[in-house]
Amino acid sequence: MLKNLLMFLAIAMSFNAVAAQKVNGAGATFPYPIYSKWFSEYQKTHKDVEFNYQSIGSGGGIKQVLAQTVDFGATDAPMSDDELKSAKTPIRHIPTVLGAVTVAYNVAGLPANLNLDGATLANIFLGTVTKWNDPTIAKLNPKAKLPATDILVVRRSDGSGTTAVFTEYLANVSADFKTKVGAGKNVNWPSGIGAKGNEGVTAMVAQTDGAIGYTELAYAINAQLHMASMKNAKGEFVSPSVASITAAAASVKKFDGDLRMSIINADAKGAYPISSFTYILLPELASAQITATKAFLGWALKDGQKFAAELHYAPLPKKMSESLLKTLK
Repeated sequence: MLKNLLMFLAIAMSFNAVAAQKVNGAGATFPYPIYSKWFSEYQKTHKDVEFNYQSIGSGGGIKQVLAQTVDFGATDAPMSDDELKSAKTPIRHIPTVLGAVTVAYNVAGLPANLNLDGATLANIFLGTVTKWNDPTIAKLNPKAKLPATDILVVRRSDGSGTTAVFTEYLANVSADFKTKVGAGKNVNWPSGIGAKGNEGVTAMVAQTDGAIGYTELAYAINAQLHMASMKNAKGEFVSPSVASITAAAASVKKFDGDLRMSIINADAKGAYPISSFTYILLPELASAQITATKAFLGWALKDGQKFAAELHYAPLPKKMSESLLKTLK
């Protein structure tokens, strides 16, 4: 009797494992903390689907969704028109949440919330400002005692949407940076050392005195890194937070159609200037995996947004979420 019961349970467990729909995705490291939370929460009530998401960077996510080796991709930097044209099937950009690219630093003796402006930050990453007591930094922080420590720039070594967002900002505020480096997921950095993923940049900054790097807000907070307050388009020095990301999102007036958009240096009071949407790349295919992904996204846009703030992301504007839900249906 016991033997038969155990056999029945083994068969039942095997059937359930086979029955679960597996969905594979890959891409941005920027939203990985909240995507992990969403997958975990969603599967508590949807045991018939299993998500496997590889946090490999936006560039890798775009490449894999174009090669159709994953069911969906993820990116912080929207695909270009040429990339979309090269796709075997149409690909839809679905915004999921908003986040901030922080300027994180680790310098003994420096206070948190050091003030920086775009021009000074661009010169740091161009390699022309090389000491933490440089006069341009001192002018922005007259009360701070700045050490003569060398600045070590840490930037991404992989194709990165976080890099695209960050360099878009620097190119927007510095003509010199725009000319010499430009903007994109991969750029030729004139200085610094590379690290893979938001995880790699965060770890490198955390373990190196004098380091400065760019990383998503949740990573910087979890690593207890100091983050600069950046001068925004209104002339305010604003630290990255859910509130300041939300202020940047208030500049959005478009809620349907082509949602590839930028809120870099948004002209809004209290806005953190290096804020960004992050996207799921959804191929327009008729498959069980795409159906499962659309169902998950419907949950994420409606019920998943409540988890955003606790993980240091900003939820989508309500009108955008409502419009996207109609689009998915």
